[in-house]
Amino acid sequence: MGNDKKSIFLTDDGRNLMFTFILVSSLFLLWGFCNGMIDVMDKHFQEELHLTKAQSAWVQFAHYLGYFLMSLPAGWLAGKLGYKGGIVAGLLIVAAGGFWFIPATHINAFWAFLAGVCVIASGLTFLETVANPYTTVLGDPRYAATRINLAQSCNGVGWILGPVAGGAFFYSKNAQGVSTGNQTLYIPYVSVALAVIVIAAVFRFSNIPDIKTRDDYHLDAQDAGSAVAETEERQVNRALVYFLLLFNAAVLIGACGMILWVILGTLNVSDAAMSTVLWGFGLAALAAAATLLAPVTRKITHHNIWSHPHFSSAVLAQFFYVAAQAGIFSFFINYMTAEVPSLPASWASGSLAGWFDSSANGLLHFSDRGAANMASLGLICFLVGRFSGAGILKRFSAHKVLGLYGAANVATCLLIFLKLGWLSVVCVFLNYFFMSIMFPTIFALGIFGLGARAKKASAFIVMAIMGGAILPKLMGYVADRSDMSRGFIVPAVCFAFVALYGFNWPRFSHAESLHGIGATGGH
Repeated sequence: MGNDKKSIFLTDDGRNLMFTFILVSSLFLLWGFCNGMIDVMDKHFQEELHLTKAQSAWVQFAHYLGYFLMSLPAGWLAGKLGYKGGIVAGLLIVAAGGFWFIPATHINAFWAFLAGVCVIASGLTFLETVANPYTTVLGDPRYAATRINLAQSCNGVGWILGPVAGGAFFYSKNAQGVSTGNQTLYIPYVSVALAVIVIAAVFRFSNIPDIKTRDDYHLDAQDAGSAVAETEERQVNRALVYFLLLFNAAVLIGACGMILWVILGTLNVSDAAMSTVLWGFGLAALAAAATLLAPVTRKITHHNIWSHPHFSSAVLAQFFYVAAQAGIFSFFINYMTAEVPSLPASWASGSLAGWFDSSANGLLHFSDRGAANMASLGLICFLVGRFSGAGILKRFSAHKVLGLYGAANVATCLLIFLKLGWLSVVCVFLNYFFMSIMFPTIFALGIFGLGARAKKASAFIVMAIMGGAILPKLMGYVADRSDMSRGFIVPAVCFAFVALYGFNWPRFSHAESLHGIGATGGH
């Protein structure tokens, strides 16, 4: 068993990269902590600034906008500076964002806090673009999905600690019971900034080898006219490539539409005029994309990463997964305070008294702070899923596990939608468990066999995180019109796409699994 664990971090030339893996895994802890704090921030602004659920979702929008804007620059810079340079650059940007919360607290305006969230997310984009693919090459290629899930387990630990820190400072009160959250909100972010500077110094003086992934699809080979090239060309399903490119273009247009929505909203444009402009923009852009992509698809070769459906569909799967995850995480407190059945009065005693409030009719329910603490319980389920998933992925094909977990989350979201009392509450926590392996597994499946192009591919998969800015708005809109339980129909649709990607990955990649035959063998 010990030798088996060692082989996970052994490269083909015999190097053991366990220390490098541990060092890189610390980055996952960092951005998990930052994301965890974001997830308990919505309810704070709903109450402090009297926002609706849909309006408070601008916190997620600002967060994921940073990913959208910086993913391609991060991929380009990582290609120029290597893994170490990309990591150090990302850490310094995170530190700058953390320190910004000091003046933001004095400004005490929603836009100032959103600006800090966006800057930190920009730095995290560098870290995710570099660290995610890097973990897949730090050892035996067969265990790429296992390694990235182990590293993402550290992300899960950070996500558990984030809501605790966020709940303590965002929902703090003085001796008179008056909220002081806006005055203390900067403390955890400045603490992150100081820690990040230390981590950046450690990386600067550590040996971080630059390793390439295996080029199973001969993307970098100059093999025009060869038998391999002809075989690869025949594998390019141009109809599928066109559909996936158009689908990706639609997602990109939707993201740009959301940004335009923000701009028009700040200019006080009426809802009717805004709707007309956005629909006109979207339909015109989609028609242009459909026209322009047709000749592009005819000329595309196997050397282009977009000609490989397992990558282009991974971008879409990641978009929908992060959309579902962001929605569930963002509105967890809303669900726990509004949809959980009434609680026994005996629970509101002793040290747990602050976790509960009484409604006008005398029934006991979770308080905002209690729900924020319960979010940590959900993230423990998430972490258990990550650790157990890393073991499961050593024994079973990654795409099959992804497909099954995606299907399980479709079922749990539908049970929440049906409002079945405590069964639905349990299903919320099961969502956390089954979501656990999705992001890293989609990442590993998406960059499989892309060689040196993996960094570029990684940037596009990270850009897909923009889904977390768009779909929570829709989930919040459904919840505002109906209730929080009905809002779970949105992540149900997202998880259905993730399940389809997992089950269809062998057809997209022409490979049996990450464990077995490489793509070239499948040809």
